[in-house]
Amino acid sequence: MPPDDLTIVPLTPARLDDLAALFEQGGDPKWCWCTYFRVRGRSWSKSTPAANRSLMGDLARRGPAPGLVAYREGLAVASTSLGPREDYDRLAYSKALAPIDDRPVWSIVCFVVGRRVRGRGVAAALLDAAIEHARAGGATMLEAYPVDTGGARIPSSNAYHGTLSMFKRAGFNEVARRQPSGASAPRPIVRLEL
Repeated sequence: MPPDDLTIVPLTPARLDDLAALFEQGGDPKWCWCTYFRVRGRSWSKSTPAANRSLMGDLARRGPAPGLVAYREGLAVASTSLGPREDYDRLAYSKALAPIDDRPVWSIVCFVVGRRVRGRGVAAALLDAAIEHARAGGATMLEAYPVDTGGARIPSSNAYHGTLSMFKRAGFNEVARRQPSGASAPRPIVRLEL
């Protein structure tokens, strides 16, 4: 499927049912609703999909749109979560993803790509749309926290942040690399001046 078969639009309350259908394909999105980074200190073992969906609905009503949804032939096939960094409480307190400096940035924290369209450039098309969405929203800097695969294939469940190579192809530059603990891999932080 070439990415030009996609229609990518901001997430609005009217599109929550479409997003739910995408998330029903399984995995963490079904439960998380792309809210993990938005709430600090929340007990995720006690959260529910309904509560997380409600939070995403509140964010969509408040604006700016808390993400984008990609459609193909009228069905939601992918999404990404992005917005002003201050909307992501967990980022402010993360050692690995702590702010680099005082510059205002928008953050891209996750991608959800449906099983049937993986490996066809959908995440890259969403990233291109996210750049334009952030620019239209007044952002001057876009930041993300991708996984560095080192060129190897990784399970899709590990690629929800996007890959470093995808962000580099879109013009992002790596500005930091931090290791949260000795047991985890270093995390790149990338930025694009808008």
